[in-house]
Amino acid sequence: MKRELAKELAETIMKRFPRAEEYPYRPWSYPQGYLLIGMSKLWEKTGERELLEYIRAFCDSRVDSDGGIKGFTGCSMDDMMAGAILVRMYELTGEERYAAACRNIYKAFADYPRTREGGFLHDRYRYPGEMWVDGVFMGQMFYCRYGRAFGEPSCFDEAKRQLELIYRYCHSHDGLLVHAYSEDNLAVWAGEKGKSGYIWSEGLGWYALILSEILDIVPEDHPAWTTAEGQLKELLKGLLALQDKETGLWYQVVDQPEREDNWCDVSGSAMFTYAFRSALRRKTVRGAAYEEAAARGYEGVLSRAVVNERGLVDIYGACEGLCVQNSYEAYVHYPQKINGQEAVCGCLWAAAVSEQEC
Repeated sequence: MKRELAKELAETIMKRFPRAEEYPYRPWSYPQGYLLIGMSKLWEKTGERELLEYIRAFCDSRVDSDGGIKGFTGCSMDDMMAGAILVRMYELTGEERYAAACRNIYKAFADYPRTREGGFLHDRYRYPGEMWVDGVFMGQMFYCRYGRAFGEPSCFDEAKRQLELIYRYCHSHDGLLVHAYSEDNLAVWAGEKGKSGYIWSEGLGWYALILSEILDIVPEDHPAWTTAEGQLKELLKGLLALQDKETGLWYQVVDQPEREDNWCDVSGSAMFTYAFRSALRRKTVRGAAYEEAAARGYEGVLSRAVVNERGLVDIYGACEGLCVQNSYEAYVHYPQKINGQEAVCGCLWAAAVSEQEC
């Protein structure tokens, strides 16, 4: 019998965390957005009422009657990300309090700090001058959804600018981006032209996901869609050559698979698998090589999802909450954790799209 990992993971998450606020690491931050958008994708496939009720319970508990959001500060891209699920709830319900909450998050972008060329920094107060690949995902997950739901095409213009800038700042080779950029080389990790030194699996995964999401959200006749399509094609072509032949996964430092102590990371690999499968569904890419990459990637994800003695799914082979690091050794020796918050969500996304396509 074919395994239904998406369903297994969703049930496991709801048992471990009966309220989404309990999901690590804060009651309101990017993990809730990442998790609940994944739940939403699965709900759209299955129509399982329990999934929608879980999402609705979180939104109800965080948003008051006037659109105030419990826990929202607007101080970082991580904080903006959770707003993506509020946009989805507004689309589903039409409730004015959700519209007001979304407008509050949208307004927080107005005075948010940027690079001189307009790239959103990762945080208002910490990490001065730093734009991270992670942050492009976090911010644009909300911004593009807001543009669609509220008829604001300027949001799509902004998405195009953010994609172009992060590519200019962080592109290394073959469509692959390093983790972050430091304007004026302020960060200790900043190298030539302010780039960080390494292509981190999960960081590149955030980039793969936001390109995929933009292609699903932004109208095809908008220039942002063309930008995202071109960048995604280049990225997926680059990833083909770097997939591990034995496991179907990709390495923690993606482009240095032969280097000592490097290891296969399921979190970034799940993100890449989602991007490959989504691109095939959309016909952004075609052909046996891409089909094989998506299938082998998902086999690798399944191999890291182990049912324990309590009947719950444990995800092995990833880190948790990893910021920009200053050396190869720091990336590959960062502690791994069973059920890292990002890895669980990434596997949920990969399972939802992979099983949908089977």
